[in-house]
Amino acid sequence: MKSKLIHNAQQKTYALVFETGDECVTLMEQFAREHRLSAAQITGIGAFQQVTLGYFDWEQKSYLENKIDEQVEVVSLIGDVAEKGGEAKVHAHVVVARRDGTAYGGHLLGATIRPTLEVIVTESPSYLAKKMDPVSGLALINIDK
Repeated sequence: MKSKLIHNAQQKTYALVFETGDECVTLMEQFAREHRLSAAQITGIGAFQQVTLGYFDWEQKSYLENKIDEQVEVVSLIGDVAEKGGEAKVHAHVVVARRDGTAYGGHLLGATIRPTLEVIVTESPSYLAKKMDPVSGLALINIDK
């Protein structure tokens, strides 16, 4: 992965360019930690050679995994970075399209890039943190903090 700061005013904007074989969620979280991002928005496009999507099962309070082991286009990737337990965490959703145009979407649990993924990370000027929601069992952004 390569990165370049492309805007530096009250908020910073970074472009992340992933390469074939990169695991995007791990590298995005590593980037967020290294740059001390406590709040940011992310968007991206590109392609995966494999991806694991998650669907949150309300009854089980856990993610059901949907694995796609084929080349797919990243039609849309959108999410955020916030702190959870003092560490930067990426929460992203993605829509991918297969060769025939069928689309699949869900929570981005993991993916391997091929040939590239271009992600724009826009730092928020304010700190955001997540806290556990007892009803859903999910770590949700706490805007009251």
